[in-house]
Amino acid sequence: MMTSAPKLTPQLMFHGGFDHAVALWREAFPDLRVTPLGPGRVRMTIAGQDLFLFDSLVKHAFDFTPAVSLVVETTPAEVDRIAGVLGRDGEVLMPLDAYDFSPRFTWVNDRFGVSWQIMAA
Repeated sequence: MMTSAPKLTPQLMFHGGFDHAVALWREAFPDLRVTPLGPGRVRMTIAGQDLFLFDSLVKHAFDFTPAVSLVVETTPAEVDRIAGVLGRDGEVLMPLDAYDFSPRFTWVNDRFGVSWQIMAA
């Protein structure tokens, strides 16, 4: 009997308003696809990666942390454009620059606290 391999899909928990994050991310990634899964829950595909997003009805004492970040590999011009969108009203953790590991890189937290590392491949 053949069984399918497990699939790993990250899930991001918001405390309300994940639809605003989806709108921002759609600006950064025009090919973003969203599939509603029920009230306050969606599956989305962004830059080829599936993610689950949901709005928690329960308020928690924790939120997003840069210890886990979404890494986007793209062209140098797209690094600048995507960083401009995601970094707006967010926080720069590493400034947009050339580094030993990438000719164009930045690390930002968007205004929702989701951490993004954006680099030229």
